[in-house]
Parts: sequence; structure tokens; C-alpha cells
Amino acid sequence: MSGVDGSAAFDALRRAMAENAEEPEGPARNARAEQLLAEAEKLNIPLAVIEALGHQLKVYNYSSEKAKMFVPFARLLRMWDESPEDFDEYETHSLHWVFKWMTTGMLDQPHIPLAAMEKWLGEMEHRYRLAGHSERAVRSAEYSVAAHIGDLERAERAYAAWLAADRDAMADCHACELHEQGWWQSQRGRDAEALDLWAPVLEGAFTCAHEPHAVLASSLKPLLRLGRLDEARANHLRGFRLVRSMESMRGAYADHVEFCALSGNEARALELLAERPAYFTDDGHPRSRLDFTAVVALLTDRLTELGLGERPVPGPAGRSWTAAELAAHARGEALALAARFDERNGTAHVSEQVRARMAQRPLVERLPLGVRAVRTVAAPVPVPAAPATAGEPDLPALVAEARRLSDTLRPNAVEAWAAVARAAEGVELDPRDRAEVADHEAMDRGPEGLELFERAAELYAEAGDPGEALAARARAAYVRALAGEVDAALAAVAGPYDEVLALYSADETGVGQTASVLMSRARILMRRLHESDDAACLAEAESAVREVLALVEGRAGDDVRLAARVAEAQAMLAEQAARTGDLPAAAELFERAAAGFVAAGVPWFAVEYEARLAGLLHHLGDLDGTERALRAALEHGGSHLEAVGRAQLHLQLAEVVGGRGLAGEAAEHALEAAHWADEAGQGPTLGALARHQLGGFLLGLGRWAEAAEVLEAALPDLSAERHGEGTVVQTQWWLGDCLSELGEHREAAERRLQAAEIARHWPEQHDHATLAHLAAESLGAAGLPAEADRAYARAGALWRELGHVHGLVRSLRARAWLALRTQEGADAARQLMADAVRECETALGDASADEETRQRLVGELGHTHRQFGDLLARSVPEDAEDDSIRAVLEEALAEVVEAVVVFASLGDGALDARTGAELAAGWLAADLSRPSEAAARARAVLDAYGDAEADDGTAQSRRDEARRLLGLMEEQDG
Repeated sequence: MSGVDGSAAFDALRRAMAENAEEPEGPARNARAEQLLAEAEKLNIPLAVIEALGHQLKVYNYSSEKAKMFVPFARLLRMWDESPEDFDEYETHSLHWVFKWMTTGMLDQPHIPLAAMEKWLGEMEHRYRLAGHSERAVRSAEYSVAAHIGDLERAERAYAAWLAADRDAMADCHACELHEQGWWQSQRGRDAEALDLWAPVLEGAFTCAHEPHAVLASSLKPLLRLGRLDEARANHLRGFRLVRSMESMRGAYADHVEFCALSGNEARALELLAERPAYFTDDGHPRSRLDFTAVVALLTDRLTELGLGERPVPGPAGRSWTAAELAAHARGEALALAARFDERNGTAHVSEQVRARMAQRPLVERLPLGVRAVRTVAAPVPVPAAPATAGEPDLPALVAEARRLSDTLRPNAVEAWAAVARAAEGVELDPRDRAEVADHEAMDRGPEGLELFERAAELYAEAGDPGEALAARARAAYVRALAGEVDAALAAVAGPYDEVLALYSADETGVGQTASVLMSRARILMRRLHESDDAACLAEAESAVREVLALVEGRAGDDVRLAARVAEAQAMLAEQAARTGDLPAAAELFERAAAGFVAAGVPWFAVEYEARLAGLLHHLGDLDGTERALRAALEHGGSHLEAVGRAQLHLQLAEVVGGRGLAGEAAEHALEAAHWADEAGQGPTLGALARHQLGGFLLGLGRWAEAAEVLEAALPDLSAERHGEGTVVQTQWWLGDCLSELGEHREAAERRLQAAEIARHWPEQHDHATLAHLAAESLGAAGLPAEADRAYARAGALWRELGHVHGLVRSLRARAWLALRTQEGADAARQLMADAVRECETALGDASADEETRQRLVGELGHTHRQFGDLLARSVPEDAEDDSIRAVLEEALAEVVEAVVVFASLGDGALDARTGAELAAGWLAADLSRPSEAAARARAVLDAYGDAEADDGTAQSRRDEARRLLGLMEEQDG
């Protein structure tokens, strides 16, 4: 092959290798690298083969086929030993660099003898010394070997020598070194020290192809052990996003599965297993397979322990698996792999580590993650501990405790009486005890308890308590109302009502029994009021409630039941006030009712009314009062709140707190809302809405990766029918913003276009235009100029229809820059930028525009002239004639000077924009060999910032640039 042809073919080969390097990790990329090596061998250029072997080695290393990398390395080393002159400076560096991969990579392959590893370690040390490299990388590799086989004394010595040696060109990058150093500290039980070492990587100070991915994964257990749960959650969401698509990071992926298994997120762990079926069987890297199978055993053992051993789970392809079956299979695989390593190493260290990993216990019961989750096992229902002796249950003690709980309205009274019933089997209770057992069982059954209420009434009467018998009958009547039989309930309560009043007037029953009947009647009338807003119904309900208050108010004393009657009556009056539209009075009464329950020592009854109060106050615009009511409801509900109620309160509080700009606290409440919605089985409804909010708050906090994970988890459950189109669009919009910040521009464009398609049908088109514009930005950033231009054109047309000049002008400018990137696009770019100038000038000619609008338009015109100048300056072809270059630069200077004039007309408000344009004009003048004009521009900038504060970063930056320009021009004049 001729020299010219060979050079061109070599260049094409290099381009092909560069393109392949950008492809996703996996067998396809590896196969392409093998093809490229075959093509390189045809060129008869040694360096081409060297580079192709290096490329092949690298793609193998970053894949599941790591075992293949030893062959190309051996060939490279042989070529180096035979003809080192064939290697250029970069390939010489690369050969020594990958020596580290080979030495430590052998640890991951149990078929490679330990003696071979020690030999390669010595070979590495020898070659590094000959090349003049520090022993830092050598000692790091020695530490890895010693740590792997469990020689802790040697590992500590090598670790210390590693850190003591100088960093040079062969040292691993800072991020990778810190990861390994932190990992060792964590293994030695020093979690806090590990996290201190990892901090620069976690904060983004040091990064590389696999960092912070690996550090985020390694940090999860230490954070759980230290109780730093918020950080653990964040690192899981952020880190899993990074490793999800990276085939070579099976070990880090396993860390995320393990984290879920140890934090009560078993269901999510199963989802992670399902995403990567090949991880069960890929055998090119036995060490990461060992990590993965050990974690699978840990997870499935945990599921079996929870009683879910028969649950279907994802597993190796070819058959279906239950959790118990997969647990046994994974444990066997893990132990067999560990045994192979130990046989090679001559120690039991790997097996001991694997057994310890599989035997771990959860570090927290449940750590809410914010993403979709389903409980793998039902949440335990708290049952009050009943006093009992070592032998038979102490029945009198059970009765006394149950009566205490019911007399003081404790939440577990019903369960306590059920315990009495169980303990009393075969024992004859007195009528009063049997009455209370039946009464509470009836309360527990609801509409199905009517006959039991009647039985309780008979027993109360038999026990000599006619008032309580009437109260039981009244409770039965109210249960009818709850079942929708309001008229029948009113008829049923009429007799007990008349009879109890007669008994009370004759001093044959007490206030408590009478109040119970009156309250049941009032409740029934309130149920009727829910079905009808008739004034007569309202008046009768109000009269019934006030009758309760007249009887009880002022007589409660220490009687919890009577105090609760007063509070409930106040709440009924509040509801009546709300129905008549007197919202301030309703709010005051709800607040009084809640305070009454709290004062009575039964704050959990206040929760419903505090939630109602919050809604009223929010409607009245009292956001401080709304927040206080919601916080009180959460506090007073405590552990007695049902999951769905807790979710709703947290969700409302997130909205209120977020509205005050407290995004951090709002995110915490939204996270809690999502968790409790999932617990209540409302993940697809209430939970999706909570995740939507959580994602928005995380976005506001700049936590892009976490927000993206949460929003992606919310989207499958969000629907226009359930949650409204606005919620779906906003979620897509936020997700597009996150993906854009993460550099995932193609995906960001997809989300923004999906949102724009929904908004396209809305009467008001501003959101549609904005989303089309944002999608265009993403398409441009993704390297899709034609698609971006179409999206900008669509956005521009919408901005024009809306009369939004700024959006239209910006879309034209963006299209101009895109056009410049295409072949022969300079003319189109010029025309688009000229159109943008004309649109600004036309809008400024509108005499109806107010001064503020005019000022904004003038600023837009200035920026357009400035960009026009920049565009012209960059449009000059490199091979253009000098006269052509000069003519274009003259045009560019004219546009930038016009920008200076326009910005100057805006005064101090546009100072930074003016000085930026002034400097651009100065540099263009310098390029046109006009040093005096350029110097004058520089001096103008220095004068403009003569009084600038020392902490004004923009001013100092502009002054520094102006001094540089002025110095260069003065040198030329000199």
C-alpha cells in the first residue's frame, strides 16, 4: 500500500476506533474492536496494529468480557520488547498504564495462579523502574493483591507505601485512588474516614469514566451504618442512574441491589435484578459475578425469611424461579466461586467475606426512596400488649385494661375487648362485661354489627344500665345512616332519644349515656345534611348539635368522653357554618374543636378537623395558619394516623412549604407522602402525585439525577384522566430540564417534545411554544441540527402567533447559529440573524409599547447585534482570501459597535452587556490591525468600572481582559 493511501487508511481506522469507543459497553463494541484489529493488520503499519490492540484491550476492560484483555496485552508487550521504536509517546504511556489493569485484573480470574500474579507484580515493578516511574502504582497493585487474599499485614504495609510514594503519570486518577483508599478504610471498620476520603469524588472535584459511579455505590452501606440516611438515599438514586447502562459495572450494580435489600426496599431490588438478566450468567469477570450472586442470595434469603419464598422472582434465563429456589441457587453459585478463588489464593478469606455478606441483616427497617415501591410484606399492625401471668391470661386484668382504654377513648380499645373475648372462651362473664364485648365487636364490624348492638343493648339492660342500653341502640341507628339508610336511622333513633330524655329527667341515667344518644341523633342528622342542603335539614341538625352542647358543656370535668362530645359538637357546627358559606366562622369552630380534643387528651381525634381547618385557611389565603394546622395534624395523629391520611397531610404540607420557597423541607414532606401512599396501596394515584412534587422540589434544589429518577418513576402512573394534563406536562418538562442538566440531551429533547405534543391542544399556547423552544435547544445540544432547526422554526411560528417578540427573536438567532454549522450555511445564517434584527426594530416601532416593554426590546436588539457580530466573525472560512476575511470582520465590527451603542442607551442597567460588547469590538479592531481603536475600547471598559467593588466578579474579569488587550495594543504601537 502506498504511503499516501496507507496514511489515509490509518486516519480512517483511527476515526473508526474513536467512534467505536463512544458506543455503549458490551459485546457489540468488543466485536467491532476485533474487526478493526483485523483491518489494522492489513495496513502493514506497526503503529496501526499497536493502536488497534490498545483499543481492543480497553473495550474488553470496560465490558463483561474482561478475561479477553490478557491476549492483546501479551501481544503488545511482545511487540514492545521486540521493537520499542514502533511505539509513539502515547502508546508507550498506554502500554505501561495498562500494566496495572493486567496485574490487578488477574485477581478477578481464579484460574490464574497466585504465583503468576506475583510474577507480574515483579515484572511491573521492574519495567516501571526502567521507565523512571514512581513505585506508587506498583505499591497500589501490591496492596490489591494482599487485600484480596486476606494478608492484612502486607496490605497495610503496601497501603502505607502506596500513599507515601510520589504521584506521577502512572498513578491512577485521583478519583480512582480515593475510591480504593476509602474502600479499604470501610473494610477495616472506619466508615467515617472512608466517607471523608470519598467526599471530593462525591462532590465532583475528581471524576473519571467510572467515578463517581463506583464511589456512590461503595458509600451506600457506610452511610446506612452511620445513620446518614438522606445521603444514602441520594447516593443510591444518583449512583444507580450512572451504572444502570454500564455493562462493566456489575460489582457497583450489586452494591445497589444490596443497599435495597438492607434498607427495606426488597421490591426495588427485584426490579433491579429484572433490568439486568445477563448479570446472572456473564462469566467474563468472575469476581463481579461473585459479588452479584452473593447479593442475590442475600436478597432472596431475606424474601424467604419474610414468608415470600414462593414469590416469582427474576433469575437466570431458561426457567422460572421462586425466591426460595433462587436463594439456594445463588448461594451455591457464590460459594462455589468463592471456593475457586480461595483454592487459588491458598486462604479462606474470600469465602469468609462472601458468607458474611450473605448473612447481613437489614440496617434500617424501611428507607423511603421516593421512587415507586410496593411493600413485599404487609406492615405489622400494632397490638397492645395485654397484661398476663406466666400461666393462663389474667381475665380480670384484661377486662380492667379494656375498660380503661374504652373509658378514655384510646385507639386500641376495640382490640383490647377482642382480647377479653378470646380469653373468656369457656368462662361465664357477667352481663356488663359481655355487653361491652358485644358493643365493641359491633363497633369493629360497622354495618355488619347491627345485631351485636342490639345484643349489647339487651345485656346492658340485664346489667341494670337502661341508659347505656339506649345508647347502644342509638349507635346501631347511626350505623344504619353510615350504610346509607338515613331515614331508617332517624326512625330508629327516635325511640331511644325520647326514652333517654325521660330517664335523664327522672334521674334514672346520667349525662354520659344521655349525651351518647343525643350525639348519635346529631350524627344521623349531619349525615342527612350531607345528602341535602335543605334549610330545614340544616336547622334541625344545628338544633340537635346545640342540644348536645347544652347538655354537656361545662359538665365534662375529667370525663374524657364528655369533653370529646363538646369538641365533636363544635366540629359539627363548623361544618354547618362552612355549608352556609361562613368560612371564617367555620375555621374558628374547627380550631376550637381541635383544641378541645387535644385538651381532653385524645389529640388523634383532632386530626380530621385540623385537616379540614387547613383546607379552609388555605382557601382564605392564610398560608401561615394552613401550615400550622397541617403540622398539628401530623403531630397529633402520630402513629395512629392511617397511611393514606399521613400521605395526604404530608403532600399538602409539601405544597404549602414549597410555596414559601423551602424546597428542602418540601422535598422531605413529598418523600414521606410518596412512601405512605405506597404503604396505603395508592402508589399509582396519590403516590404518583407525590413523586411528581418530589421531583420538582429536587429539581429546584439542583439535585438533577435524583429528580430524574423520581420523575421517571412517576411518569408511568401519571395520566391526564387521573391527574390532569397539566401534571403530566409539568412532569415531562421537569424531567427534560433534569436530563438537560445531566447532559442527556437527546433524551431531554424527547421528553420536551412529548410535553409539547400534549400542550399543542391547549387554548393558551405559551407553554407549547416554550416547550418547542426547549426541545430545539436539546436537539441542538444532541448534535441534531436539522431536527433542532425544525423545532426552532415551530417555536418561532408559535411565538409570532402569540406576539412574543423575545421568543421569536431568540428562535431566529438560534437557527442562525445552527445554520452556520451546516455546509454552505453562512448565507442562511446571515439572513436569519438579519431577520432577528428586523423583528426587534419592528416591535420597537410600535408606539403603543410602554416604557418597560421598550427597554426590554432595546436590550434584545443589543444582544442580537452582538450575536450577529460574533456569528459573522466565526463564519469566515479558514482558507478564505485576506480581502474576504477583512470584509467580513469589518461587518462583524459594525454589528458589535451597534450593540455597544444600543446597550449604552440603556444606561447603567446594561453596563455589563455594554462592556462585553466593547471588548469584543476591541478584539475585532485588533484583528483588523487598528491598535488605537482597540486600545480606546479597552480604556472605555476600564473607565466604566472605575468605581467597581472588589467583590464584583464581572467587573474584575472585564478589567483584567481590558488590561490584556490594552497591553497588547501598546506593545504594537511601541
